[in-house]
Amino acid sequence: MPIKMSQKDQHQQQDVEIRARLGRIKNKILVMSGKGGVGKSSIAAYLAVALAKRGYRVGLMDVDLHGPSIPRMLGLKGTIGPATHEGKARPVQYLPNMEVISIEPLMGDNKDAATIWRGPLKIGVIRQFISDIEWDDLDYLIIDSPPGTGDEPLTVAQTIHDAKALIVTTPQEISLADVRKSINFCRQVHMQILGLVENMSGLVCPHCGKTIDIFKTKGGMLTAKKEGLRLLGTLPLDPQVVANGDVGDMSLLDNPDLPITREFDKIVGEVIKYSNTQFPMAPKPPQDVPARKKSSPDAKMIAVPVSEGKLAAHFGHSDHFVFMETRGGKIIASEKRTPPPHEPGVIPQWIHDQGADVVIVGGMGEKAQELLREKGIEVVIGAPMDTPESLANQYMAKTLVSGANICDH
Repeated sequence: MPIKMSQKDQHQQQDVEIRARLGRIKNKILVMSGKGGVGKSSIAAYLAVALAKRGYRVGLMDVDLHGPSIPRMLGLKGTIGPATHEGKARPVQYLPNMEVISIEPLMGDNKDAATIWRGPLKIGVIRQFISDIEWDDLDYLIIDSPPGTGDEPLTVAQTIHDAKALIVTTPQEISLADVRKSINFCRQVHMQILGLVENMSGLVCPHCGKTIDIFKTKGGMLTAKKEGLRLLGTLPLDPQVVANGDVGDMSLLDNPDLPITREFDKIVGEVIKYSNTQFPMAPKPPQDVPARKKSSPDAKMIAVPVSEGKLAAHFGHSDHFVFMETRGGKIIASEKRTPPPHEPGVIPQWIHDQGADVVIVGGMGEKAQELLREKGIEVVIGAPMDTPESLANQYMAKTLVSGANICDH
């Protein structure tokens, strides 16, 4: 009788498969944006095709699970290939050296069905796109994520540790403000930023050839300069991109007379140049950071889950954690950190990897308590709804009054 693996064992087995698969992919590039409507998916699709046309082996992974547009932009008619001898599915082949995976080919004839999924389901699908798909050995994996800094880009950052971000913006301030959030997201999760691409950077008049700055100008350049990043290129607004995208036509890349094609060719050259450049090693994602060495015997790291500035009621559903380094009964450093998505066992492991000695919570499940205590972390349950600094000071002064565990799951 076969032995059924536990959920933890299945997760660990999937981790092994993900690492093995990613080890056969040289460069991973996450194409992201702070807001929708900036042409991010178009750039991801054109980048993948352009790299393939230069002879590279390319995979294109569409993790925009609610609004997948990659298959339609490419005019894909195929479906996921039959399972291999290992039980893995084959991605859809677009070119002899380019493969594509998206949620749309998995939906059969009902392409317009709404995908109504919460975070854990989306996280699981993205992980399966890597572990359960029989990708060939690739030079590039281009990942198209939905706009913003939600579950999808966070899952990519935590699963593909050596991915680099290509951030797309348009020149106007409302887009640049959201791009700055994307930049901060990358820095917070320790993802290297390949550079910025400014899209819709003026419209070239088809009659006189002059450029009309519809959405202001030089916003991407100024943002890149201010943030210490490289601007990979600026793409003019071209109605032909929209028309081609609607009918799944990528032939625009074959016309060197178009201004947008010439500019995009330059961007592809920059991507190749810098994706193969050895950047100074960025810190690994938080879950891989070893517990820090204590600077003195009385030093402690206290972690508090926080929502709206005060202790979060539930351990696994906080906005962020505040980690406070203490010495001699005083807080000497404090830092906000965003936890990984709430899955069984993930956050306790993450807290341990951050170097925490004490966790102060309002409520926490029995399993999470057990995992933390197994790692030698003290758990204080039923703390009052106060600021993290106040709770830490009360703990060090031995005046912190704990109550009942308000989490009953």
